[in-house]
Amino acid sequence: MNIPNHVAIIMDGNGRWAEERGLKRSEGHRNGGLALEKIALCAKEMGIKYLSVYAFSTDNFKRSKEEVDYLMNLLIKYFKDKLLTICKEDIKVVFSGRYNPLRNDVINAMESIKNTTKDNKKCTLNICLNYGGQEEIVDATLKIHYDLNNNILKEEDLTRDTFYHYLYADLPPIDLLIRTGKEHRLSNFMLYQLFYAEIYFTDVYFPDFLETKFKEAITYYQNKDRRFGNVKSN
Repeated sequence: MNIPNHVAIIMDGNGRWAEERGLKRSEGHRNGGLALEKIALCAKEMGIKYLSVYAFSTDNFKRSKEEVDYLMNLLIKYFKDKLLTICKEDIKVVFSGRYNPLRNDVINAMESIKNTTKDNKKCTLNICLNYGGQEEIVDATLKIHYDLNNNILKEEDLTRDTFYHYLYADLPPIDLLIRTGKEHRLSNFMLYQLFYAEIYFTDVYFPDFLETKFKEAITYYQNKDRRFGNVKSN
């Protein structure tokens, strides 16, 4: 069975899901968190080794303070409440993004779950928090500049493969990108890692994107002829 090694999800539509039901946007985010838990466990059971999710972008700080504070508090609660489940399921949690200007309690919760799960091996959940794809490339370039100037890295050793080591999380290329919530754009998400990814757009809002919908996206991937620039052999 052709299972993708690395799946990424832009978890879009939480707020609109709530608004269409006459609920506060915070209820959409809460239900989105519940959906993420189910998807992470489903991905692990399917044999997917890496799952990256767009939890909060650098541009999301433009939203109201009330919504940003709720999202940060929800993340802390999610990390604490789900830690035991995550550990039991042998899922390793890593984070991609900049720490500044995240609150200290958010950073502490991130560090706690990262350190607690660092030896888990079944699946890696990469949570992109205060993340931007262009920012990641800029930050990686600064690290490379430092290593070149300090003779840590030789210029001839810098390739498109070694560049991955300088990104926020040293993960393999993305095989399948899923975007929920009706929009058809990348929104500055993991731009370097998406270079040959299949892209699956769905109108389903993320709180309703549960196991069956996730498996439909995987089936879409399995039916693609991935040639990576080559021609189809007879």
